[in-house]
Amino acid sequence: MKLPELKIGQLSVKFPIVLGAMGVGVTRSGLASAVTNAGGLGVISGVNLGFRDPDFYQNRLEANLRALKNEIRLAKEKTQNGLIGINFMVAMNNYKEHVAVAVKEGVDFIISGAGLPTELPSMVKGSATKIVPIVSSVKATQLLAKLWDRNHQVAPDAVVIEGVLAGGHLGFSKEDILENNFDPKTVIQGVKNALKPYEEKYARKIPVIFAGGVFDGKDIAEMLSYGADGVQMATRFVATEECDADDAFKQAYVASTEEDVEIIISPVGMPGRALNNSLIKRIAEGRRPKIERCVNCLATCNPATTPYCISQALVSSVTGDLESGLIFAGANVYKVNEITTVPKLVETLVSEAEAAYNGHQ
Repeated sequence: MKLPELKIGQLSVKFPIVLGAMGVGVTRSGLASAVTNAGGLGVISGVNLGFRDPDFYQNRLEANLRALKNEIRLAKEKTQNGLIGINFMVAMNNYKEHVAVAVKEGVDFIISGAGLPTELPSMVKGSATKIVPIVSSVKATQLLAKLWDRNHQVAPDAVVIEGVLAGGHLGFSKEDILENNFDPKTVIQGVKNALKPYEEKYARKIPVIFAGGVFDGKDIAEMLSYGADGVQMATRFVATEECDADDAFKQAYVASTEEDVEIIISPVGMPGRALNNSLIKRIAEGRRPKIERCVNCLATCNPATTPYCISQALVSSVTGDLESGLIFAGANVYKVNEITTVPKLVETLVSEAEAAYNGHQ
């Protein structure tokens, strides 16, 4: 049996696979367009996209908005106007300005987490852009759906559930992450039940997409069998030729072991999962890396007290400086053992998933 399409409103994605956005600069138009062209949904990370521009440190907002516009246009060109999403962290400064540019450029989806995007509906009102919040619990789903319904008279177009095995920022306590206090099946079914009243009120299906620890086709089939309509995958797509990160970043994934994966606390104020390196060791020892130039990227960050500059650390890693950089990765990163291409990877995932999915029927 073939995998079902992922249908969000009137839009359809051939395979129920969404690229998890990774910033800074890991998922730009190159990787996003490759995933869309292979039959999934490509998603660009909207965090500090202008970091390569010469005026980034003098005019951060202008550089970022200019790069955002260019990346959406490039992705649309490379996919011949295929479906493209963008991911914005609620915790980022100038969130509203970024959303406005993305909507104006005709991005198809805005996926948003690292905080609850309570005001996102008002920012896309009157546009065709679909809005997809990221949640980590049934409670968060209930709260956000209630707020959107009451304050904006809308429901989410889809919902991403991000579990404890994801990379990057995580919406859990450090204890829950370390103890893996999370059951995907229970949460998927709980979120679906929480969304039912809004599906009935707005007379449309609200797809649920699961993220966190989805590594191969068997994992995809398992999540679909629990009731998910699709999966979001990030870590697996880093080790591809089309990924926008430096080759050294990709090779760090290939060379990693299970023991290399660490839980850290980010300046965003959330726990995060990353590969252990010199930066993480220095932070653990209380040796604060020098903050060279603050670009005022996070609403929650105080340069005087933050343990390190996350933008500086992420830019370092994506450009190949792995010792002073922060290398976000999912819990299953140690399973990555080679660099491949996006078409080959998607073909493998789909064939594995269809074989396993049939066993769940």
